[in-house]
Amino acid sequence: MGANSSSISELPENEYLQKLSGSEPISENDPFWNQLLSFSFTTPTNSADLKLLEEATISVCKSLVEKNPRTGNLGSLIKVFLSRTKELKISAECQNHLFIWQAHNALFIICCLLKVFISRMSEEELQLHFTYEEKAGPSSYGAECEDLIEELLFCLIQLIVEIPLLDITYSISLEAVTTLIVFLSCQLFHKEIVRESIIHRYLMHGRCLPYTSRLVKTLLYNFIRQERSPPPGTHVFQQQTDGGGLLYGIASGVATGLWTVFTLGGVGSKASAQLEQCSPLASQSLLLLLVLANLTDTPDTPNPYRQAIMSFKNTQDNTAFSSSNPHAFQINFNSLYTALCDQQKSDQATLLLYMLLHQNSNVRTYVLARTDIENLVLPILEILYHVEERNSHHVYMALIILLILTEDDGFNRSIHEVILKNITWYAERVLTEISLGSLLILVVIRTIQYNMTRTRDKYLHTNCLAALANMSAQFRSLHQYAAQRIISYTCRHLRRYVYVLDKLYFPHSHCSTLQHCFSTLSDNGEELLSLTCSHILRSYASSLFSLLSKKHNKVLEQATQSLRGSLGSNDSPLPDYHFWEMSDCLHFSETKLIHAQDLNVIEEVIRMMLEIINSCLTNSLHHNPNLVYALLYKRDLFEQFRTHPSFQDIMQNIDLVISFFSSRLEQAGAELSVERVLEIIKQGAVALPKDRLRKFPELKFKYVEEEQPEEFFIPYVWSLVYNSAVALYWNPRDIQLFTMDSG
Repeated sequence: MGANSSSISELPENEYLQKLSGSEPISENDPFWNQLLSFSFTTPTNSADLKLLEEATISVCKSLVEKNPRTGNLGSLIKVFLSRTKELKISAECQNHLFIWQAHNALFIICCLLKVFISRMSEEELQLHFTYEEKAGPSSYGAECEDLIEELLFCLIQLIVEIPLLDITYSISLEAVTTLIVFLSCQLFHKEIVRESIIHRYLMHGRCLPYTSRLVKTLLYNFIRQERSPPPGTHVFQQQTDGGGLLYGIASGVATGLWTVFTLGGVGSKASAQLEQCSPLASQSLLLLLVLANLTDTPDTPNPYRQAIMSFKNTQDNTAFSSSNPHAFQINFNSLYTALCDQQKSDQATLLLYMLLHQNSNVRTYVLARTDIENLVLPILEILYHVEERNSHHVYMALIILLILTEDDGFNRSIHEVILKNITWYAERVLTEISLGSLLILVVIRTIQYNMTRTRDKYLHTNCLAALANMSAQFRSLHQYAAQRIISYTCRHLRRYVYVLDKLYFPHSHCSTLQHCFSTLSDNGEELLSLTCSHILRSYASSLFSLLSKKHNKVLEQATQSLRGSLGSNDSPLPDYHFWEMSDCLHFSETKLIHAQDLNVIEEVIRMMLEIINSCLTNSLHHNPNLVYALLYKRDLFEQFRTHPSFQDIMQNIDLVISFFSSRLEQAGAELSVERVLEIIKQGAVALPKDRLRKFPELKFKYVEEEQPEEFFIPYVWSLVYNSAVALYWNPRDIQLFTMDSG
């Protein structure tokens, strides 16, 4: 076989790899390194290629893990890499491929080895593999080399921020970013959040600390530029390159060495369609940025990378930097905004947008001032619309972004002024022309409905309703379909509320009047209540709601005590509420408890929807004739709830509006066209005495992260790395931080 390895299966027998993982120490000055590193190799571009490579070389890695503490060959390889990088900047400027070529190959091998080492040992054991120094004996450890890890980390950061991004440096820049991710990947192999780490300490103190802002800025610009990978083979050393001296002669003489033919697809082969459409460096840089931003604070030092993300400013901002934050910098916000708008299909870009809006007031102010806000909001709405196809965390981040945006009144006004045409991805109804605000309402209500019937996340519908509530006072010229959905969705829950009341207080009446009445209603809730149902409710409502106010709490208390007794402990936690039908096998008291909890949740949703409608009526009734029209269309059901103890106060204004406009419509006569009804509503909106409407506190909700947000964000970020990182593969059996179905 000689020095060549033409297939993956031959790699374990390769003489260079055997020597690297053997029992003999190799000096950093040994000519062996020129032979080892002089291979033509297309870096793997996906996890499948890396998996094949790792499986083929696992025996080599195991041997190196076992023997390296006695040989120090990993440390020698790292020192060789460090020496090669000293000329990288000049080599890039002079288009000299030699040093770039060998430095890339060295770093690629280091990265592959590190990933295996980190997955198999603790940080303390890893440190031993970096501290070998040959002295009197073969296994001595010296103080001079104890910071080789820091030296390598510092070199990687310097490489990322200082080497210009060219075709010939693209691969080594990508490899440097990837190696930093690998260095931090110890978190994957711990169930608990890693709060103290040798690698974290090196990155947040010492030599690396002054480069914090430059590293964050470079990673952001890598994301912004979305530079595509150069054609395969661009980074590979070309023997025709001029110059190079003695080292060039050595390198070219062994260019048929380690992996000349082994290329995982072949040098010069056509890149995959996926790679042609994206930027591996941009994707990998964003993942590294998210990992760094979510490192936990140390007792004496807050995370400097998060500080940098929180404080950077626009290049057009001439105000002085605060002396309290040494990590602030400037970046082009227009370019950043464009990249964020274009990349929202990925979880990591949405997570970055969330972080910037939540933590960086400069970015938030800039985004809210944009006159083309639809370019950002539409991709977010599309994420929510395709909720069935999205990662649940992605949906949650998109929703929180909307909630943050709706905290601003200017945003809530401006979105109703943006008119959109032909929203092709909205399939429920053809929307030839609709305002951005109305579309937002439609998508959020659809998300609530999906959550209430499918995912049943108690936080998701609350945040959806909070976003609608923030907007409600600024509703303007609501599209007729948006107005209809607001009212019909409220009615849907009003009907569901009466149904659950019937099940709760009349459980044995399987053919009760209410059940029979409501079984005749359409599931989509768009039809009016039948006259029979309306009559029954009118005669039944007062006694039913009186019963509720007197008996509801007692039933809930009795059911709670009964269930806790069956669980055997007064301190046992109660089950969460559910929205599905009860099984016949449930204990009677258990059924009552869950129905009561179901009732409470429905009450909360109805109350919030009524408050949203009321807020619109009291603040902008004259701007929303379509909402009044939809309300009048469903007035029979709303009238049944005017005396309900939970809704009575908020129903006063709604009842007043219904009565006022119903009277004007009756005076206008029968058989009115839709256009005539809307005209009467518009005229009546001017005539309605506003002082008769009761004033309520303004609906305002503000997003606040829960305590210890790292418990959510760190597993989320690493699941993105695991699933999305370019050419990185970890054995799923080794992952401890999250389960595979949550990644």
